Amino acid sequence: MKAVVMESRGDADVLRLRQLPDPQPGPGEVRVRVRAAALNHLDIWVRKGVASPELPLPHVLGSDVSGVVDEVGAGVEENLVGAEVILNPGISCGHCRACLAGTDNLCEQYRILGEDTWGGYAEYVVVPRVNLLPKPKNLSFSQAAAVPLVFLTAWQMVAEKLRVRPGEWLLVMAAGSGVGSAALQIGKLFGARVIAAAGSREKLALAEELGADALVDYNQPEWHKEVRRLSGGGVQAVADHTGADYWQGVIKATANGGRIAIVGASSGYAANTPLAHIFYRQLSILGSTMGSKSHLIEALEHVKKGKLKPVLGKVLSLDEAAAAHRLLESRKVFGKIVLNVD
Repeated sequence: MKAVVMESRGDADVLRLRQLPDPQPGPGEVRVRVRAAALNHLDIWVRKGVASPELPLPHVLGSDVSGVVDEVGAGVEENLVGAEVILNPGISCGHCRACLAGTDNLCEQYRILGEDTWGGYAEYVVVPRVNLLPKPKNLSFSQAAAVPLVFLTAWQMVAEKLRVRPGEWLLVMAAGSGVGSAALQIGKLFGARVIAAAGSREKLALAEELGADALVDYNQPEWHKEVRRLSGGGVQAVADHTGADYWQGVIKATANGGRIAIVGASSGYAANTPLAHIFYRQLSILGSTMGSKSHLIEALEHVKKGKLKPVLGKVLSLDEAAAAHRLLESRKVFGKIVLNVD
């Protein structure tokens, strides 16, 4: 098969198109002919060695995949062959306490497709049967590939961790990113009033098209004061993955008793936290990573109904993976960048 292989750590040039043996499904597994694979910032962190620095090389990235089942392993129903699917990117043991409680993303053996196992920058990928979900018929393969990781992550963050309620103000940081555009839509789905924060007029305009009630450029000095003005004293909830550069502004933009959910740190992990704001104003800081398999099933029901929509920013071919990484790092694209593997 053709695959884009990460041969070493470094910049986008370490990604090379290669010929590899076709993978074979084992018991309980399926092989999927990949039709599209979407990029995430996780791909960049793995490529640079920030995430999973001891990962054996060479490696195939790609957490977000849509395609067609073309072979099944022992114990898997034969009639799955030919099914159009998307892949849940979270892989767990399936039998520990966390998995059996429906919180499989807390499994001690939890792995992410494309980070800990070979992913979708290839013509074929092998995954456990339990990670298959039917591709919504109203989506193309490129659109479907833009759904899994970001909507899984945003659903847990907004619906489960923040538990946004009708009428609350929700601040979505980096609203032009995949996770941000998903969080914005989920916030509106639950009746929140959403302030979209991004770093360009173009991204803010597109966030408004997605339903944002107010817009803030977080590259402006003291942008948090504008958030407080728009929300009448601060937001009740924040969906954030922007990291150290914006962290103190996020805290100051949050109302007394507010909730902040963090799913990443794009601008850096080492953030200074003014503790007086946390205890005196009684803020809740909630860590969130991915989501349980059931969360993606819930989100997909709304995708099927057209209430949640993947946002495609750019579609390139598999052999343009290095260019796609550079485009993602430029932060000039609103929504998801997808590789067409057909």
